Amino acid sequence: MPILKSLGVADSKVPRAGTLPLRSSRNPFEEVSGLEEEEAGELGTLPNGTSCHRRATLEKLAGLATFRLGRAPGRRAGSPGDGQLRSFLGRVLTPGIRRSSADFGFLARLQGTRAQGDEQAAGEAARRLAFLRLGRGPKPQPRRASLAERVVPAGEAAPEPPPKVPEPPKMKEPLSVLEILSLIQQRELARADEHILELEAEELASSGGSAPGPPKAEGAGGGRRARDVALLYEALQRELWALVRETLAGPGLGAGAVAQLGQVLVQEEAADGRRGPEAARKLRARWAEAVARAARERLEAAAPGATGGLAGQLEALRGRLLEDLGVVRGRLAPSYPAGLGAFGVYLRGYHGALAEWIGVAARRRLPLADRYALLHWHNQVYPREVLGLVDMVALENGELGPLLSPGTLRGLEDECVTDVKAQTRAALLRVLQEDEEHWASTEDWSSGLAQDVCELLEEHTERAPRISQEFGERMAYCCLGGLAEFLQSFQQRVERFHENPGVRELLPDTYISRTISLVNCGPPLRALAERLARVGPPESEPAREAAASALERVTRLCHRILTNLLFQELQPHFSKLMRRKWLSSSEALDGIVGTLGAKALALRRMQDEPYQALVAELHRRALVEYVRPLFRGRLSCGSARTRNRVAGRLREDAAQLQRLFRRLESQASWLDAVVPRLAEVLHLEDTPSIQMEVGMLVRDYPDIRRKHVAALLDIRGLRHTATRHEILAVARDLELSEGGALSPPRDRAFFADIPVPRPPFCLSLPLFLGRLPLSRLACLPRRRPGSPSPSRPRAQC
Repeated sequence: MPILKSLGVADSKVPRAGTLPLRSSRNPFEEVSGLEEEEAGELGTLPNGTSCHRRATLEKLAGLATFRLGRAPGRRAGSPGDGQLRSFLGRVLTPGIRRSSADFGFLARLQGTRAQGDEQAAGEAARRLAFLRLGRGPKPQPRRASLAERVVPAGEAAPEPPPKVPEPPKMKEPLSVLEILSLIQQRELARADEHILELEAEELASSGGSAPGPPKAEGAGGGRRARDVALLYEALQRELWALVRETLAGPGLGAGAVAQLGQVLVQEEAADGRRGPEAARKLRARWAEAVARAARERLEAAAPGATGGLAGQLEALRGRLLEDLGVVRGRLAPSYPAGLGAFGVYLRGYHGALAEWIGVAARRRLPLADRYALLHWHNQVYPREVLGLVDMVALENGELGPLLSPGTLRGLEDECVTDVKAQTRAALLRVLQEDEEHWASTEDWSSGLAQDVCELLEEHTERAPRISQEFGERMAYCCLGGLAEFLQSFQQRVERFHENPGVRELLPDTYISRTISLVNCGPPLRALAERLARVGPPESEPAREAAASALERVTRLCHRILTNLLFQELQPHFSKLMRRKWLSSSEALDGIVGTLGAKALALRRMQDEPYQALVAELHRRALVEYVRPLFRGRLSCGSARTRNRVAGRLREDAAQLQRLFRRLESQASWLDAVVPRLAEVLHLEDTPSIQMEVGMLVRDYPDIRRKHVAALLDIRGLRHTATRHEILAVARDLELSEGGALSPPRDRAFFADIPVPRPPFCLSLPLFLGRLPLSRLACLPRRRPGSPSPSRPRAQC
């Protein structure tokens, strides 16, 4: 009926008896072509020379010249004419010929002309149907069986039915272009692709076996078929790639749709082998491109909605990657044919889309925090938390490439290092300026300078190694250089603080507290410099030495200030030592021990490392000040009894000082033996024992000199020339054997800080004066009457 409708004949106007019995079917072409199979006999020939069966067909009507279908009254110019209609009917009624898209376009135009001349077309159609009734004759009646046939005598077998002649197999009707398009729209993609391949094969056969190319001219049948193939492939690919997007977006589509997609790819890959490399459609490569486009859309949709800047967007991308790759691994990849390597294609698509997104982000001018986040996500999060959960064996062509090129990564790291250098320099100077403003104030205040500096630098030195080892080394070297520069500025400001006369006018406790706070900055900053030097490259050593030197100068300066303040207070007590009252009273030493013990409580606020250094310096300085009056010659021990009393007093004071500094946790135990050895030199009487004690004294304290030993011999009253020379020879030999020219380190020096007065110089005046000319004798100084005599004892010549 669809073709009759296109001719202008309504269903209600078609006679049902004695007319053309068209069967109800979805395919009008099968209805028309099947009419010939129902004809039983011939009635003659028609004017066109064909045989006339009892039931005429539209195929014979297409050749009738006497009953030509003229243009209906009122038909528009340009409407389908009789020649086009006859050609159309000839094509569509011939079995085995596929209807093209031009035929269905002709039907659309033909149906459009029916609206204007409906009445004229209906009358003409009625006349044609009347002719059909005349040509067919009366309706044939079924033949009745004879009585002989219906009555079978008793005892006789019924006649066998005539053998059935097998019907010839009906030829499968190829689908039209619109029917193939309908299959595509219904997502029967594999079946549609099979028919497209058949249509393409027909086009290839009609073109003489040449490879399929662009459509030919409009009037050529082969060109129309090539154009149909191209249009169907476009529609097929639109559905295929839409299916790729939809399967990623949600679980609505089952595995069957994905399986059809995979089957189409397999079929097309096999067809590409027949087409040749030049005419191959390469749907598998286009499928990979479609996967990459879908991945790009998915990632771009996830990133903008994230909060927290670039770090939040990267976290959203990580979540989307894990979600989609989980869907691919669990639901999509198993539905594809195994030979396609579906999971690897999806993984490469997402990797490429992510590389494009991150590349765009890296080219923007990012703040330092976003740059850190991007580098850390690229180097650590993505390889560990995304690719680490993926089976990399599924990749066909080896490993994935990097998201960013080495040049781009190096550029990002360089920008980070430059920004850190500029930001930390400004921040460190600002922190130092704020801290310096409180140094000269009298209010109670605790310095947080070292903590602020460490936090500023550790923010970068801890994040950079988590990105990569090389970047951590570069950042450590950058921060170490900034720290060394800061510490040099810090040293200069500390020196100006202590040189300021107005600072000394502060209360002593406030001044000591500020000094201790400055000293306490040293240990954490020194530890930070050492740590940065270990992490950084070998060229970091000069910067580390510069930082350590600046801190050492600050610590020594502050220790010297605190020590001088303390010994200024102790000086009255030290001035009472080595006198006659000292031999009988411990008042002077009790004052020294009490003052040192009280001041040590305030010094305990200092950190352990500088406190130990300060207590060791106090220990050394206290013993130096204690021994200094002894070498000045305040005592003269001419008798053995006096030497025993002085030696005993020295041992008692040494024991008391040793207990004091043990309580103060002094680590300078090398100072415990200095006073007892000096006491032994004064106490011993025989020369070998004195020589042995002097040798041990020179060995333990290399900075002792012969002048110190000579002063001790003078104190004990040993003026015998031979014995004196024997003892001094031991000191001279030990100095030469141990390299006395080399001075001990500062923290191990003791006798170097003890000056010794000049030994008395004895001269034989007669011999000396006899050798001088008379003109020089007048230049010799003479003692004036009433001038005081020297206080030190005279030497015995």
